[in-house]
Amino acid sequence: MKRQRCRLYLITPPAFELGAFARVLAEALAAGDVAAVQLRLKHVADAELLKIGAALKPIVQEVGAVFILNDRPDLAARLDADGVHIGQQDANYAQARAAIGPDRIVGVTCHNSRDFGYQAAEAGADYVAFGAFYPTGTKETAFVANPEMLEIWQQTMETPCVAIGGIDAGNAEPLVRAGADFLAVSAGVWSDGRGAAAAVAAFNAVFDRIDRENHA
Repeated sequence: MKRQRCRLYLITPPAFELGAFARVLAEALAAGDVAAVQLRLKHVADAELLKIGAALKPIVQEVGAVFILNDRPDLAARLDADGVHIGQQDANYAQARAAIGPDRIVGVTCHNSRDFGYQAAEAGADYVAFGAFYPTGTKETAFVANPEMLEIWQQTMETPCVAIGGIDAGNAEPLVRAGADFLAVSAGVWSDGRGAAAAVAAFNAVFDRIDRENHA
């Protein structure tokens, strides 16, 4: 079976000013294919999170990407988001699914554990996320994954897998070749010295080149 082209899954910076970030986000989304944008803000009051989500969701959906909220199935439902991403310490899959309904996306962090991945996939998760694959300053790196995990996952499972952790356009290729369906990226786009739009374009150039090789 021929592999599907890898796609970009953007995660918002850990902190930002809404007006300025909304403009940068729109520019980044216009620069190349993006499958999803996850709003990930820790230690923000619910009312503020809902305000930010309501402002960013139409920008994301306008280009055909899906809008995902991190951690909070209850607020994802209130926002009418396209889905929610949960960690191992957040609501479990069944709770998240009950909160947002049968037709929304539920993604699950599985760290470096294929067992966690199998459990999530069998429960019905729409995707599983493995990482961190590279050192990252975005969050504390408690788990380290290797590309072989992605290769084994692709050989054994149908549920899409997301690679996360320290990924930028320069180190993305081994993960794409190993079998990542999506690359989840935060600082690798927002902190790129060329600008976020150029970073999105650079990721897509990598995806396109490898996809051409796979289908040659």
